[in-house]
Order: sequence, then structure tokens, then C-alpha cells
Amino acid sequence: MSIFGYQVSYLRKSALIAGTALIIMTLAASFSYGIVFSILEVEGDASTTYHNIMSSNTFFGAGIMGWLIILICDIVVAWGFYIYLEPFNKHLSKLAAWFRMIYAGILGIAILNLIFILLLTKDTEYFSSFQISQLEAFVMLFLNAFDFIWSVGLIIFGGHLLIVGYLTFKSNHVPKVVSILLLIAAAGYMVIHFNFTFFPQFDGITKLLESFLTVPMILGEMGFGVWLLLK
Repeated sequence: MSIFGYQVSYLRKSALIAGTALIIMTLAASFSYGIVFSILEVEGDASTTYHNIMSSNTFFGAGIMGWLIILICDIVVAWGFYIYLEPFNKHLSKLAAWFRMIYAGILGIAILNLIFILLLTKDTEYFSSFQISQLEAFVMLFLNAFDFIWSVGLIIFGGHLLIVGYLTFKSNHVPKVVSILLLIAAAGYMVIHFNFTFFPQFDGITKLLESFLTVPMILGEMGFGVWLLLK
């Protein structure tokens, strides 16, 4: 059996792999961003953040491992989505895959900043010539750099979801509600992180948009992932 000349078993396998990778990625993100960052990072308090990370170095390192798992899963999902969507539009599915690969590369650069923080707080003997206040400032600098670089990547990630949402909407194989959620998520990622990156003066508006769009942004890709697994 085939769809547009593509073996259904091959498409099912790619859907299963992509869906599984999305679930793993969600669990890793819940741990690294939802737990590790929320516990260790205190916004606007460099001293507390520095001492939290220094006293929980292994915990912070586990958070970095979670980000690396997310990075690997992003690459797997890029491949899985490409294979699954290729029968509907080869060129756009390839473009979507490239967008996600570019995002993964930017995320990798962002993760380097977390590794720098781990080095700064793991063995302070190498930085004995620095004052504690300077080390605290460096830690906050690298945390802010991580957020900024990741945010730039999420603009491109939004472009990836926009193409995926369009392809699934036109395919007539994916439920329209899933496609619409993907398109809303795409718009949310692009608008919120474009404002965060280039218009920090509108931080209040950005946070308001984020409060309204966070749920559909999560449900968009996750809904597609769960549908792929069930399908």
C-alpha cells in the first residue's frame, strides 16, 4: 500500500519516531526548563542564582544534559517530519526540515553558554583572581545570552511550524484542529520571540501575548506528535 508512491509502512515508521522524539523532548524540557531553571535561577538576583548553581552543580549539569537530549530530538523530529510530509510537498517539507535544523544549530550555540556557567561554578580555583561579584555577573551574562540566542532560534522554529501547519492543513490527512493549533503556535513563537529579541521595551505586551498563547503553543506541536503516535 502506498500514498503518492510512498510506502505506508515507511511513513508510519517516520511518524512513530517523530512522535516518540517529541514526547521525549517534552519530558526533557519539563525537567531542564520547568524544574532546573525555575529552582536555580532567580530573576534579577545574580548572587542567589550563582550560589544556587554552585551548590547544586550536579543538578545544573543534569539540566544541561536535558537540553542536549532536546537538541538530539529536534534533529530526529526534523527528519521524521520531512519523511512524513514529503508526499504532500517535497520542497516545502525539505524547507521545514532545514528551518528546524537551523534552529537546532542555534540551540546548540545557546547551550554552550550553560556549559560556560558549569565551568565557572564547578571549580572556582581557576577563577581565584576574580571577585565573587564578577563571577556572579558572568553567570547572569551567560544565562541572559542563553535566553537571547535561544529566543532568536525560536523565531526560526516558528517558521518551521508555519510550514508544517500549512502542509498538514492542505494534506487532508491530519485533523484540521491539529493544523490550526500548529499555525497558532507558529504565529505565537514568531511574534513573542521577535518582540523579546528586537523590542525589549514592549516587554509588558510580550508577556501578555505569552500568557494567552502559551497553551496553544504547547498543544500545537504536542498535539501533532500525539496524533502521529496514535495514527
